[in-house]
Amino acid sequence: MLSNMAVSSRLTDDKTLLARVDDIARGPLAKIVVDIDQKGYYPLEIMRLLGESGALGAHLQTRGVDFGLALRAMATVSRECGATGFLVWCHMVCGLYLQAAPDASLSKDLLARHATGQTFGGTALSNPMKALAGIERMALTAVEADGGFLVSGNLPWVSHIAEGQYCGAMARKDGQPGQEVLFLLRFEDASVLHRCPHFSGMEGTSTWGIRLDNHFVPTSDVIAFPAQELVTTIKAPFILLQGGMAAGIVQGCIDSMREAEPQLGHVNRFLEDRPDTMQQELDAFVQRALHLAQTPHRTDKDYLLDVLDLRVLGSELALRASQSALLHQGARGYLSAAAPQRRVREAQFVAIVTPAIKHLRLEIARLMTEELPA
Repeated sequence: MLSNMAVSSRLTDDKTLLARVDDIARGPLAKIVVDIDQKGYYPLEIMRLLGESGALGAHLQTRGVDFGLALRAMATVSRECGATGFLVWCHMVCGLYLQAAPDASLSKDLLARHATGQTFGGTALSNPMKALAGIERMALTAVEADGGFLVSGNLPWVSHIAEGQYCGAMARKDGQPGQEVLFLLRFEDASVLHRCPHFSGMEGTSTWGIRLDNHFVPTSDVIAFPAQELVTTIKAPFILLQGGMAAGIVQGCIDSMREAEPQLGHVNRFLEDRPDTMQQELDAFVQRALHLAQTPHRTDKDYLLDVLDLRVLGSELALRASQSALLHQGARGYLSAAAPQRRVREAQFVAIVTPAIKHLRLEIARLMTEELPA
């Protein structure tokens, strides 16, 4: 057990880290949030600052596996900009993959740079998560080759990637279920990256399509094969961390509601989902998330059900709060550069990004009935 002095020191360190993140979010990030949203600006300089603050590695073993601190840091960023909050999530999840890699060049060398914002990488596990749930087919296939695997297939959109960066990805060896390989996909040149259609929001997340044709992955970049056991371990943290993104967006919506009160409070009182009510619901959501964050690597059914339920609640809160914020601000909130208008689209993203609400409810129903994927 930690001594009282050690606990006090850790709490002080946590407050210092969160204060730094708040300064970054309210300072340099706030100045470019409209460019991120409307011009698709990819804020790597913000990610570097967050890495230097320690926020991007709080959940890792080398930093004490503090998922609660990671959630709060992500929420602080998302309160100002949901797109940057999503980048934080992508980066944190990629860190979990690197941490599990058997090769020290990934689990020590690259992870150390990744955790401190010196290098950047995201996650391409949206399709595999849905494929393993029986929702869609596995997009990437792999065949064994001398010294590694040859991977082929297309992924329509993967975020927080660019030339010189990387992501965690998964392919199914010889198309056989149970023979999935999780690997680090490096983008040493831009030849495999292809532009996506223009989305209504989240354009600043550097999201690309990927096309691979016998792309060689060396054994040193293989994180797990077969990957099912690792995926089972990572699944709850993968989903739980997204709660930070939802919490921050909801808090930003509440900020916008309160901003309108001095002028419009006399008429806004007739609206549903008022700021005090939403704040109470958000506070309860955050407490649940922080409680679950104390045991992020549990894999039992009851724990996973709690995580899935929390993630659904986060989506629902974000949708309600963003609509209410827009209604509270009225025409001002409908301006193209207004925060409520942006957060409506950010909240919709929270509801559809893997795992989407429908995916989550499918997983809950399956766990409740112990059904297996078709």
